[in-house]
Amino acid sequence: MNLDFDKRRRLIILFITLIVLIYIIRLFNLQVLNSDYKTWADSNAFLKKTLFPSRGVLYDRNDKLLVYNQPAHDIMVVMRETTSFDTLAFCKAINITPADFKKRISEIKNKFLNPGYSSYTPQTFMSQLENKEYGVLQESIYKFPGFYIQNRTVRKYNYRNAAHLLGYIAEADKQDIANDNYYARGDYIGKTGIEKSYESCLRGEKGVEILLRDAHGRIKGKYEDGLSDVAPVSGKDLTLSIDIDLQAYGEELMKNKLGSIIMIQPKTGEILCMVSSPAYDPSILVGRQFGSNFLELTKNPYMPLINRAINGAYPPGSTFKPAHSLIFLQENIISENTAYSCIGGFPIGGHPACHAHASPLSLTSAIANSCNAYFCWGLKALLENRKYGSRDAAMDKWRDYMVAQGFGYPLGVDLPGEKRGLIPNSQFYRKIYNDRWNALTIISIAIGQGEILLSPLQICNLAATIANRGYYYPPHIVKEIKDVALDGLYLHPRKTGIETEHYESIVKGMRSAVTGGTCRGVNISDIEVCGKTGTSENKGKDHSIFMAFAPKDDPQVAIAVLVENAGYGATYAGPIARLMILKAIKGEIPESDLGLEQRIKNTVILPNVVQKN
Repeated sequence: MNLDFDKRRRLIILFITLIVLIYIIRLFNLQVLNSDYKTWADSNAFLKKTLFPSRGVLYDRNDKLLVYNQPAHDIMVVMRETTSFDTLAFCKAINITPADFKKRISEIKNKFLNPGYSSYTPQTFMSQLENKEYGVLQESIYKFPGFYIQNRTVRKYNYRNAAHLLGYIAEADKQDIANDNYYARGDYIGKTGIEKSYESCLRGEKGVEILLRDAHGRIKGKYEDGLSDVAPVSGKDLTLSIDIDLQAYGEELMKNKLGSIIMIQPKTGEILCMVSSPAYDPSILVGRQFGSNFLELTKNPYMPLINRAINGAYPPGSTFKPAHSLIFLQENIISENTAYSCIGGFPIGGHPACHAHASPLSLTSAIANSCNAYFCWGLKALLENRKYGSRDAAMDKWRDYMVAQGFGYPLGVDLPGEKRGLIPNSQFYRKIYNDRWNALTIISIAIGQGEILLSPLQICNLAATIANRGYYYPPHIVKEIKDVALDGLYLHPRKTGIETEHYESIVKGMRSAVTGGTCRGVNISDIEVCGKTGTSENKGKDHSIFMAFAPKDDPQVAIAVLVENAGYGATYAGPIARLMILKAIKGEIPESDLGLEQRIKNTVILPNVVQKN
């Protein structure tokens, strides 16, 4: 009997212990791990309002205000506090339908669409009220329990230009919120351009205002007279490197054309303008019309949302020849005086044809006259030179020099979405040709065709590198961040490993191209321009490309212009570059060039495309 009693006693003790343990775990979970009850209790006593910081403003290099903030108002709702009210009156006040009202409430409660949902905390019901709607609602907000108005700001633009550079902000999506707990549903985040790449600087730090409620949930004032409030911290202001007047002028010249203009200050890597055409007015992607306007832009067959300057990848054509020349010189494949013959083009295997010019010709003349045969001979000599031990080793040596000159990888510009382009190596060609290839198989890369792809920014950077005689600073848009040091990436030059004396040979050739070669139309009497034309083969009409820098011995600007489907480089890209150089260096277009300016502005070069549905 004693044994049975002891057994029962132990079972009872074990059972009681288990129940106590379950209660302890449950209490720990409710009081420590689970914040719902605390949130509920706090929400009964307090209303915590987020205080949104003012987003940093943007200036151009001449301190002209580009982007600033304007007051805006959001409607917030705490679902647990909503009781029966006149929904028709509410809908009428903010100009929505009852169906819209139900849809918005449903979206707020949907934890898939709104992963941070809690009935105790404020949720965004509608953002960016128009002033008229705000005025009407402000007078009657007390009639709609659970709803209140939250103040914030929206972006305003002083200019209708530089949309691709500035970027736009939009409501943070589910992925944005998951990636960074700074954001909640209804918050805004930079989606493109500077707004995205400098989001952490521009957004600032949120504050909070704690309001005290009475037993009926009515606001009675600030908790502890505001001692527990946290003031928001405004975002950092940015000074951009662009000249907005130069940017606007470039966009005007490129109107009704597809392509880009990029201008860099060689001594710093600062981007003075970056035009992508077609462009759009940045102010249309603000406010309640954002969705419909964005949809219209996505439907435009000319794709105005794409920044062609960094997202586009094109065969560079003859603008690539100076990069080849530098490798040939550095590797002693040629000297400045080396001459090759050209009888209407490269004679082996019916490869690249050439226009009429003197033959044979040296390097300076080859650059000035953009001789295709010269660079084909040079590439053949490089790839077949025995000093490398093999064709593959020679090819990889060539690629290493190209990468050092800024090709094949993103340059690191402070804008999202930069394309790397394509610079092939030996492995690339072994895969394509099953190892059965030689210099003649790939000879078209000698003239910037074949597999070579560069972004317009990379072409401009080549011009800046030649202007500097062998180095470049990574191109960048932001010149200064208030109270914060600029990223060191943009403060240190990158050297190409090619000797300065070889660059002088290229400068001489590019100057000759302007004074008596393929781009004589860019010759300016009192500005020593050094330039190189390019014609990029395309499935349709060729692309017109031109790169240059000026003045020759004290370079202030480097430029690349690409006009899609416009033919020879000297036809449109060159004249546009001439006007841009005049505008940048002189500040105005002289009377002698006004006719050219008018012709360019009036020219329409838009290929027929299929309209998107």
